[in-house]
Amino acid sequence: MRAVLCGYYGMGNGGDEALLASLLQMLPAHVEPIVLSGSPAETKQQYGVEAVPRKSFPAVIQALQRSDAFIWGGGSLMQDSTSLLNPFYYGGLMLLAQRMGLRTIAWGQGVGPLKRSISRWLAQQTFRHCTAVSVRDSASASLVDSWRVPLTLAPDPVWALEGRSVPGLWDLPAPRVAVALRSHPELTPDRLNLIARALADFQKATQTCILLIPFQPVQDLAIAEAIQPQLPGVSRILALSDPQQLKALFHGVEMTIAMRLHALIMAAAAECRCYAISYDPKVSQLMRDFEMPGATLNALPTSAATLTHIWLELFANGDALNPGQIQATVDRALVHQEVLHSALAPIERL
Repeated sequence: MRAVLCGYYGMGNGGDEALLASLLQMLPAHVEPIVLSGSPAETKQQYGVEAVPRKSFPAVIQALQRSDAFIWGGGSLMQDSTSLLNPFYYGGLMLLAQRMGLRTIAWGQGVGPLKRSISRWLAQQTFRHCTAVSVRDSASASLVDSWRVPLTLAPDPVWALEGRSVPGLWDLPAPRVAVALRSHPELTPDRLNLIARALADFQKATQTCILLIPFQPVQDLAIAEAIQPQLPGVSRILALSDPQQLKALFHGVEMTIAMRLHALIMAAAAECRCYAISYDPKVSQLMRDFEMPGATLNALPTSAATLTHIWLELFANGDALNPGQIQATVDRALVHQEVLHSALAPIERL
């Protein structure tokens, strides 16, 4: 059986690559994946799978014609907050696959925000005709349930991603603190400067090694490069392209300060203390689900000293998830694997 995997793949985003790696890890052995990618050659080299250009309509059509299934592979694909085009690209491919008679799976989805009526209508139509649906958070579940679509709710699949060791990580001085920021209109130069000053004071007080992690270098690297010269102690910028190494990185970290959703998930799964800076409802939802300390980007303290104090308190006295909580969450995340195995079960022929 062949399945076309559709997501924000091959675009240099560590979180979406982690979702692809998780999906490939969970696919049944009898399923041969064809990945729609922004960088097909890199995807093929990284994962050893067939990949075709995601924006080449002839290549995508040919892949669908050769396949038995179509999978939305995790993430917030059906949302119109970053671009109105998202629902039309992903929804259009899903509708096309459904018209072609493929088994269609919305897998590990975070649904919304859907601000426009056309986006909501398109999302509703596509989900209603899926073979199977799994979502990663309760807000998405409530929305899809309101459309009377059967669904499975489980934590983000990246909780269950297997890690791969990072060469040289353990040679860096301990303790280590990871920082994963991303560009956003509300991350103004003043706010970025405040965060940098707070980090510098935090590092002076703790003598920690600061690891700046650009999950999507095209967006995040400039931020890391702006912060690093202001840090008084040892620091490194680690731009890792392997999502399994990204996952394992957090096992060598004591605490994480992050905007990126999957940085927080990976860190929490590694028993890190986490401070979330939320720029999006999906990050706020994670904070609520796991009682994770943090603040929305527009409600950060306006004093660097106050922010430093919050981080010092978390570093000294904060709690990470305990191993039992983590294992329970990983076990629940593996429910996404059960959805795949059920929906992609071979058809027995008489």
